[in-house]
Amino acid sequence: MKIWLDGGLQDVESARVSVFDHGLTVGDGIFETVKATEGRPFALTRHLDRLTRSARGLGLPDPDHDEVRRACDAVLAANPMELGRLRITYTGGHGPLGSDRGDRGPTLVVALGETGRRPDSTAVITVPWTRNERGALTGLKTTSYAENVVALARAHRHDASEALFANTVGQLCEGTGSNVFVVLDGEIHTPPVSSGCLAGITRALTAEWTGARETDLPMDVLERADEIFLTSTLRDVQAVHRVDDRALPGAPGPVTAKAMRIFDERSGEDLDP
Repeated sequence: MKIWLDGGLQDVESARVSVFDHGLTVGDGIFETVKATEGRPFALTRHLDRLTRSARGLGLPDPDHDEVRRACDAVLAANPMELGRLRITYTGGHGPLGSDRGDRGPTLVVALGETGRRPDSTAVITVPWTRNERGALTGLKTTSYAENVVALARAHRHDASEALFANTVGQLCEGTGSNVFVVLDGEIHTPPVSSGCLAGITRALTAEWTGARETDLPMDVLERADEIFLTSTLRDVQAVHRVDDRALPGAPGPVTAKAMRIFDERSGEDLDP
């Protein structure tokens, strides 16, 4: 297995990042996960644009898109696989043992892991913790991910693959690594970015291709929605068949099934929409 680090390909067994890297010591970093099918990344331009937005939000230098593309191409070519998770990580680099940054510049790592197609439907839970829609990291895809690790572990203990958060005012926000959509009276709704959710790439494409509306939604919408589905880079569009103790029999329902079909067709037609 080969990864990209410090400007070139390295063996995964010998590649090393400093123990003083700010991404390790204080979580000062950002990342993107890109779906790669048969060595071809999907929506890479959108992912790189969001990587830059996240970098600016943290005050990191803009990543060099040409370098990141070269890194992605090299890693994909060196590690052929049918379906992969391409991970781009960009950190504050070598720094002191504190919140101040060093002056050696950022660290860029690109790695690839094999994955499989997700099931058509899944179970989710809600968790008692909230997303802060007014926080300094709101809307940024950062490596400060421990909150998601804790929530996802709770979901797994309840035989679910995702945990859904409310924000501080009790509105539906997002999952640990996904966006959430609900179907009400035949219409598709998803929380707006102002709710505190990440501006997901798959979320944006799904909303664009299906006509979904951005709507402030109370958490109890999960108790009455006709259908619920998740979107993310590796889920694409995935139906929900259980939320906590509420079953949604027949998932994917007709609206979700149509959204799944539209996403499969449109994403297959254009690898960089």
